[in-house]
Amino acid sequence: MGVVDLPPFFHPAIAQEDIFGIERKLKGRKSDNELGNAFRNMVSNFSFEIATGAAYQRQLFDFSSETPASYPITGIQEGATDPTAGDTLSFRGGSLAFPLGLGLRLNLFDFLTLGAGYGREFGNIPPLTFSGNTFEFQGQAYTYDKLYGTVGLVLWDAGKRISFLRWRYRKYSENNLYMQSELKQRARQIYPWRFIVEGEFGSLFLRKNPDPNLTAPDPYYGLAARLEYDFSEYTKIFVRPSAEFRPFTYTNPEIPETQGLMQQVYSLQMGVSINLPGTKRCKVGGCRVVMKHLHNGVEYRGSSIWHRQHRKVGQW
Repeated sequence: MGVVDLPPFFHPAIAQEDIFGIERKLKGRKSDNELGNAFRNMVSNFSFEIATGAAYQRQLFDFSSETPASYPITGIQEGATDPTAGDTLSFRGGSLAFPLGLGLRLNLFDFLTLGAGYGREFGNIPPLTFSGNTFEFQGQAYTYDKLYGTVGLVLWDAGKRISFLRWRYRKYSENNLYMQSELKQRARQIYPWRFIVEGEFGSLFLRKNPDPNLTAPDPYYGLAARLEYDFSEYTKIFVRPSAEFRPFTYTNPEIPETQGLMQQVYSLQMGVSINLPGTKRCKVGGCRVVMKHLHNGVEYRGSSIWHRQHRKVGQW
């Protein structure tokens, strides 16, 4: 059997390496090896955050003692009666405070969040008053540090919005091309909002104490609502209103007696959160793809963490 000569213009096709990220299915690996791929998938669920704001802190001091004269209680109004043994005096007082916080957060399947952090708060405890009497600590200014943990439940985000849209469009037939097209367009829209409710618990450390007789031996707890807005896949800002309930103990050194004081703190904080990027920045020479793309099956990002990786018309 003879050899067939090919025309001079015919050449066999040679598969070229995709160095410009033409591959579209972004289900590739994030690293060349198994360990690196697992590590990058894990770290992409962690984020760092910093927050600050203002708060109103209120003291609730239900005082009762057999020897009230041993405490710094004075009358501030004419005709005020001195407390007697066994009387219950509901002292109250409050003022502004200014909290700061640094935190680390773990996202679990866009359903739960686990967090931990360190906070510092500056404020003043004014004299507490009740029925013409005042209870005054040795000082007023305080500085508290706190170590805390949080558990959050994601109530609303882009994924839950898509599920809600599908539920709303369930009454339309799959043959209704107009409504199915409308559903797809709405589902593909970038939705940057996320709403989370959180529980917080932690311990206080009195760095600058208004009174040496005041201690915080027990942990505190709190509740918060968190509203987030995504600037990109890796950066977001958030607003976090919260309420904290902190138990304190006042110990009288002259007599073996302690009093319980509750501090309620209502705060509004704003902050910035940055996710650790699990996808490496593309460094392939000549590649100018700004979206996420693949090279040899490995996923890369073409933009910094401050920009969206998959941009729409008008976002370039």
